[in-house]
Amino acid sequence: MLQTQILRDRQGVPIGVFIPQEVWESMKCRYPDIESLDAGSLDADLPKWEKDFIDRRLEMAMRHPECLKPVETLFEGL
Repeated sequence: MLQTQILRDRQGVPIGVFIPQEVWESMKCRYPDIESLDAGSLDADLPKWEKDFIDRRLEMAMRHPECLKPVETLFEGL
């Protein structure tokens, strides 16, 4: 499981995510283009590794729709 911490403002509203350095380094090894992505590049084409990842996830979701969960439960396990 991804080791993250949800950052919250004074009212308890989630405002960000903290990823430990060790996890970040592992992600950079697995997804080499990750550091080149920024908010300004979101309109650009996705890197091939990301397209392939999305395609695999969509295929898995179509084959096993019973595994899908509502987005509201996303942070329950963190």
